[in-house]
Parts: sequence; C-alpha cells; structure tokens
Amino acid sequence: MTAGQDFRELTDLASRRLGGSVVYANDELFAEKENLIKPGPAVFAEGDFGNKGKVYDGWETRRRREPGHDHAIVRLGVPGVIHGVVVDTAFFRGNYPPQISVEATSLTGYPGLDELANATWYPLVPKSAAKGDTANSYPVDDPRRWSHVRLSIYPDGGVARFRVHGEVVADPAFLTSTIDLAAMENGGQVAGCSDAFYSSPSNLILPGLARVMGEGWENARRRGPGNDFVVFRLAAAGRLRHVEIDTSYFVGNAPGWIEVAGASGTDAGDLAWRTVLARSRVQPDTRQRFLIEERAEVTYLKLDVFPDGGMARFRAFGEVTDDASAALAERWRDTTP
Repeated sequence: MTAGQDFRELTDLASRRLGGSVVYANDELFAEKENLIKPGPAVFAEGDFGNKGKVYDGWETRRRREPGHDHAIVRLGVPGVIHGVVVDTAFFRGNYPPQISVEATSLTGYPGLDELANATWYPLVPKSAAKGDTANSYPVDDPRRWSHVRLSIYPDGGVARFRVHGEVVADPAFLTSTIDLAAMENGGQVAGCSDAFYSSPSNLILPGLARVMGEGWENARRRGPGNDFVVFRLAAAGRLRHVEIDTSYFVGNAPGWIEVAGASGTDAGDLAWRTVLARSRVQPDTRQRFLIEERAEVTYLKLDVFPDGGMARFRAFGEVTDDASAALAERWRDTTP
C-alpha cells in the first residue's frame, strides 16, 4: 500500500469473486449471511416482504432478548495483509448494530468450524461505533497475514455488505512453474488506468471467465486523440511466455487493436517501458492468445487498447524469477502471525 492511498482502493480479499465465503453466522433469521460478500452495492425493494418480514439484501439477525452479541466468520478468498474494512449498513436504518468489532486468524489448509472455534483470534478493529445506512470505514494497521475474519455486531441487527481491503500474500508454494503473473489471486494489482467509466479494470484479473459484459473493463467512447490503457503490477518479477486477451461479450465495443509493454522496477510512476507484444489486431467476443518472444524480466505490464473499448479478462502467463521467488517466500514467513 502506497503512502496516502485510500485502503478502499485495494483488493477486497473477502469478495465472492475472489473465492471468499461466509462460513458461519450464529444467527441469520431475517437475511442470509452470504449476502455480506456479494459483489456490488446492496439494493432495496420498498414493498418486498417474505414470511419472516421485510426482505433485506444483507445479513440480519433477530432481536436479541438475552446477553451476548452476534457474529459471522468469513474465509478470505486469498490470504493477505488487511489495511481496512468497510461495514456497510446500507438501508438498515432502524435495525443496524450500533457497534461492531473485527478479529482475524490465520490457519493453513481448509479448517472446519471446530478448528475455527478453537483458533486464536486477534483484534483488528476494537469495538467501535457504527452508523445506520452508512458505509462505515475502519482502517487497520497490522502487518500480519490472515486467512479468516470475524465480524461481530453489538448486540444484533443488520449489515448489508462487509469488505476486507488489503494486499494478497499468496502461498509461494503455489507460485511455481508457469502461472498467471497478473492474476489478482496470485498478488497482481491494477496500478493505473486511463478510464474506467463503465466498469473497473480490476475485473480483468479476477479468477474465472466473465459471465456478462459488466464483469469486464469498459471505458467511455473516445472522441479525441490518444488511446486507453491499464497498468498492472505483477504478483512478482517474472519472464513472460504468452498473454491472453479475452473480449468475451464485447461484441460492438471491443478494441480494434492492442499492444503490451513491460517494465522492470518498483515505482509505477518511474518506469522505462519496452514493447513485449507489438500492436496486434483483436477480434470481438473472442479469447485470443499471443506468444511473447522477448523473455526479459518484467514487474509491470501496460496494456494499451486502440483507440478504446472493453475487455473481459487479461492473463499474463510466465515464470517467477529465482530472486522474486525467494522474496515471496521471505514475505510469507515475515507475515505469519
């Protein structure tokens, strides 16, 4: 995380799109716990009632009549260092929790509920005030790597969305051989973008295939000179083998051409770019792959689209360098709780 950066710009480690899951809640009588990590903002239908009352797009517990409080446990899609959380109580106006807290734990493998119940939980956000119908933001200052978080609400109530923003710290044991160096689940990030009018460029490096056009990156129609672009910071320094340009669902609004440049460095604002894939024609609604002839080391990639247009996914396959692999292993050890 760079100095002055808003933590909400970082990857949502809990997102369902990244593989997150709400594995437990002690109560979800009014609204399901799984809604907490749904992509996109919560929605509200004025007259939508069910057998248990008003239908809410969030997690809502019953009115507590005994001591205690409610909580939910989220398994992060990928482990990482958490820089802040958002407890969004959108549309919960008379039934929101007045206070919340957040704890975390780090467990290897795929623990069950018994293991989570017996785990050591560390405080990230102490018991803090929350407002109704508000995206309540709480910064976190902790350098350790976590796999699960526990959201507690006091004493009960409803939360629409729970976002856990941070930096992916992928297990280096799985970053061997040829991997997608740009993938968010491996630690890749978007470092810059010319335009994201319709949808975020971060969608380009999410796992899996896009299901609709809205799950990709789309910029506005360009009416002046120039072209649009996205800059990616790779999960680690590596040597490219091929890239995949996926324009699935972009039928009349795909780019006409693309170009890929690479750079080696640590500062996205001060890089010497060199072309690794010359300007190439691309087809709409198509997954297309391009071999990379130059095997030079890169830490950043810049995808140029000409003159504009949207894409579903971008993949950059290659191998992590030996030095970068050693650095990844050291970071994994250094962030272990």
